[in-house]
Amino acid sequence: MANILKLILIFSLFFVLSCNNNGNRKMETDAVETDTMQPFVQDPQPVAEQEVTTLAIGEQAPDFRLPATDGKYYSLDDFNDKEALVVIFTCNHCPTAQAYEKRIIKVVSDYKSKGVSFVGISPNSPLGLLYEELGYSDLNDDYEEMKIRVKDMSYNFPYLYDGDDQAVSLKYGPVATPHVFVFDKNQKLAYRGRLDTVEKPGSANAEDLREALDFVLDGKVPPNPITKTFGCSTKWGWKLNMKEKANKEWNEKEVTITEVDEAGIEKLILNQDSDQLRLINVWATWCGPCVIEYPEFIKLQRMYGARAFEFVSISADNPNHSDRALKFLKEKNSAVDNFIFSNADKYALIEAIDPDWNGALPYTMLIDPYGNAIWKHQGEVDFYELKKVIVETEMIGRYF
Repeated sequence: MANILKLILIFSLFFVLSCNNNGNRKMETDAVETDTMQPFVQDPQPVAEQEVTTLAIGEQAPDFRLPATDGKYYSLDDFNDKEALVVIFTCNHCPTAQAYEKRIIKVVSDYKSKGVSFVGISPNSPLGLLYEELGYSDLNDDYEEMKIRVKDMSYNFPYLYDGDDQAVSLKYGPVATPHVFVFDKNQKLAYRGRLDTVEKPGSANAEDLREALDFVLDGKVPPNPITKTFGCSTKWGWKLNMKEKANKEWNEKEVTITEVDEAGIEKLILNQDSDQLRLINVWATWCGPCVIEYPEFIKLQRMYGARAFEFVSISADNPNHSDRALKFLKEKNSAVDNFIFSNADKYALIEAIDPDWNGALPYTMLIDPYGNAIWKHQGEVDFYELKKVIVETEMIGRYF
């Protein structure tokens, strides 16, 4: 009997310990899963102004741990078993960076099987980027918009974000985007500079980068270890005064509103008095979606206004409410050509704008200089879609 009681006690103790261990393992697993599933949220901070020195040939690759668009974190150790490592500082908005994207993708495809790892890093602080610098892009350099670019272009390399404190970029010292750093199998810098000498897509094939890689893979020193690099300057987190100045200048521009009749609207729609893309938005102060989305149109003007583009607003408020419309426009710093329909007959406005429009607000049209509506939309605008339409028209384009 005593032996039976002992066996019962042993099995009971084993069962309790087993349950506790399983519970602990479950808690540990849950903790890991929670940690890995935490989405990265960017939080760019001002950075103290300092001298930036570009990494010297022969120096060891500085370590890093940065979030990528695939939701993972990458560090230098993830690439320490390769024959070579290529770190490319690039970004979304820069026309030069966009001009080289396909070449980068092709080099990655050609050299991955040769034991070369590639990683892209966006060094720019979103705080230092002006709307006026986005005239060649549909995207800024935010982490979330990096995800869009990766998807749009099918990047075949991890794309990392360093815009919060730029700590990694400060160690490498990229002067412009794109800026290439090639490290040998010991992760010592063997080459830094450009991909090739011709920015225009289809005119070169990253010859400088390929030459450097070929020498490194042969265990040799590249004959031209340092080349100059051309592109958009790195947007450091201390260059905030320029953004403040640009915002101040825009906010101090005069805002007016002018009455326009059917003939005037027809002239705006025909767009024969300019050589620009003309974006027209019909809105009203009593239209909730119109009021909410309107500031985004002003951003578009600031982005593309230095190029062949103009934004024009037409208020559908009654003409005797022009003061109310002007007050709203001033609050939104709408320093563009603003009009209000001079006729209280809204059906006359509908026919003048577009006979195919059923009259619901807001209504937006993008018109080329020949009077062709290349894009039109009723209701709230998907501004990612619209910016892509604008930047991919022949008149605008993504690069020089």
